[in-house]
Amino acid sequence: MAYRPTALRIDRDQALRERILASALARVADGGFAALTMQALAEDVGIATGSLYRHFHSKGELAAEVFASASQCELDALVQTLRGAGRPAERLVAGLQQFAARAWHSRRLAFALIAEPVEPQVDEQRLLYREAYAELFAELLEEGRVAGVFRVQHSSLTAACLVGAIGEALVGPLSPPARAAREAGCPILSLSEVSQGLVTFCLRAVGAEEPQA
Repeated sequence: MAYRPTALRIDRDQALRERILASALARVADGGFAALTMQALAEDVGIATGSLYRHFHSKGELAAEVFASASQCELDALVQTLRGAGRPAERLVAGLQQFAARAWHSRRLAFALIAEPVEPQVDEQRLLYREAYAELFAELLEEGRVAGVFRVQHSSLTAACLVGAIGEALVGPLSPPARAAREAGCPILSLSEVSQGLVTFCLRAVGAEEPQA
């Protein structure tokens, strides 16, 4: 007779898996994906290293799930803003400001999600989420185009350009050299400067009127 795990065993395994993921995310938030090693993670969770492989077949698989979990949180937050109340341009500005602020307040994690060199499995997730962000912005751009407040020819293409611009605008200020300069007291761009520059660029890119100062 084949062995069938009990409901209690399944619940325990699921709880342990969630604890592993939470600890892995904490490691990435503190030190990036470079800090995510199976041995260190096993010590954090209090289990044998081999036990991790019962839940994740490789570090790449684990890292990809951590990336997807963290990225989904950011995507969900942006969805609430871009699909919320207000005119299209107002929602675009609010979404850009929100995304920059969330990245700024979790700099190490944000850099890891945007630009840190990672395993191929994570790169695959990164591409999927870039597409998801682009689809979300395209939806808003098309709404604004129909309303006559955005002057874009191809909403999906412009949206992809915006996603690229957002990442490039943030990766420098979030990078390890920028963090080192900040800690050394060197003058660097502030959140408000980066956010305003990003908003100005994106509004001009979609042909929208800029808010009055």
